Order: sequence, then structure tokens, then C-alpha cells
Amino acid sequence: MGDNVVDRYRDWGVMYPGGNAVNVAVHARRRQASAAYVGVLGDDVAGRLLASSLAAEEVECTRVRTVSGPTAYAVVRHDRGERVFDHGDTGVSMFRLDADDLKYLSEFDAVHTGDCSGLEDQLEEIAGAAAYVSFDFSDRPPAYATPLLPFVDFATFSASGADDDQVERLVAWAHELGPATVLVTRGAEGAVLSDGSRRHSHRPPALDAVDTLGAGDAFIATALVEHLSGSGLERVLDAAAGHAARTCLTLGAFGHEVRDTLPPPPGRQEARILPFFAPTDRTPLHLEGQWASTPEEGA
Repeated sequence: MGDNVVDRYRDWGVMYPGGNAVNVAVHARRRQASAAYVGVLGDDVAGRLLASSLAAEEVECTRVRTVSGPTAYAVVRHDRGERVFDHGDTGVSMFRLDADDLKYLSEFDAVHTGDCSGLEDQLEEIAGAAAYVSFDFSDRPPAYATPLLPFVDFATFSASGADDDQVERLVAWAHELGPATVLVTRGAEGAVLSDGSRRHSHRPPALDAVDTLGAGDAFIATALVEHLSGSGLERVLDAAAGHAARTCLTLGAFGHEVRDTLPPPPGRQEARILPFFAPTDRTPLHLEGQWASTPEEGA
């Protein structure tokens, strides 16, 4: 539920459907879960690509709206298989959930959203309507995560470059604020999953990645589906790592390549920067021990 984009591969002249919420829904469906997407698309070629791709992936779109205006996009370049976001535009993707949306959420076992969806001020309402809430905090700082964690059941953080001690403190801090389950992805160092009493670590399989775009979302989707199916921590991480690795062997977050026929994107200075490109609030969680203090002391 929430964000969608088309990922525009500037060097190759192609684009792919994507966005954290869309990717998680698609990859959950590929793991045999029933999945739906709630969000807003523009009435342009990019919006039609997203709509057709979701339909092809058998993701339910009952609560998807199409409105006049441009679909969100992200400009992507690559460095030896690693995706690097350049800039982007939120288009019409930011929206507010209405009463019918909230009622719809209650029909599902879990709802996933994240830091790119702009739904932070409705997270308490979401938690009241949904049976279970998954939230991707990426590498947002404590000041962002602290007020949201009490409304989250399954929290995901990105902490690439963090050492073992930093990850341990991050997990403990997150649990203290609410989530029963905490997932920390660490890039080449793998991932850690905790249920509050047990923790399990997993190293990623070695592979020559073609494109890492969407791998983290594939990991989250698989971990969430396995966890809700009752799998143990080791099985959850094994399955998630395997599915994410396979995602790295193809282009795009989940395929559906088309030629990029959208108008050339403006330069970075002219573009409306997507939330996850904003540099002012992206101090990584694991730096400077920010989350090591108690909630009363602040972070």
C-alpha cells in the first residue's frame, strides 16, 4: 500500500514498473500469497504500464485509483550491477486513505507500507484497521522511526555498513518501541531477523548480480509471507535470501520492460525530488550510536 514508480534506466532508454509497495505486493504474489495493491496512478503511459503489470502478476487492484497527472518516476543508473537512484518525481502518487480503503485493509492478514509512501500521519489509523502492519524504514534516522514503531508489527531496516554490535543495538531499540519482529538487511553482510527472544543471521549467496533493483523488496515480501505462514527464523531468511538473489539475475524490480517514451526527465535541480532521495534526513540509523540511548533520553 502506498508508493509506485516507473524506474527509468537512463543509460538504456527503457523503464520498468516498481516502487516499494508495488514490488512487495508482486513478490508476495509470486510466493503464492493472495496480494493486492492500494495506491494512485497517473493517466499516462507509465500508469498504464504499472496497471498492466500488476494485472499480469495477478495482484488485485480493487482500490487503485487513476487520476489526471503524471505517474511517479525514478531515474536509475547502474554501477557494476548495483542500482543507483539519481532523481525522480512523486507525480500523483501521494494520497490519503479514505474510510473505504481502511475497511479494505481489514480483509487481509497483513498490510505493508514504507517510508516512500507518505502515509506516516495515517499509520495509527492503518494499525487500527489492519490485523498486522509491516513497515520498511529503509535507513531513516531515529527521529523518523521513533513515533511510528509503536504501530508496527514487522519492522524492516537497512543498515549496510553497520557492524554486529550496531545491528544488535538497533534490533533491541526497535523491539523496545513496539515491533514483535525486526528485520535488518545489511547488503553484502546478509540479514538479521529477530522475534524478540531469538535472532538468526544469514549470509547472502554469492552471485554475479545483473541488477539489484527490487532485491530488498523481494526479500521483505518473502520474509513476510514465510513469517506469517509460521516458518521459523532460519527458514524465513533462507527463503528470502534465495528469492532476492534470483531477482538480482534479471532487469527491473520484477521485469515488464518497455521502451521509455516519457518526456526526458528534468535535471536534478528542476525535478521534485522523491522522498527517498532527500538528503537532509538520511543519516543512516547505525551511525553515531543515535538509537543506542533510551527513548526518554531521545536520539
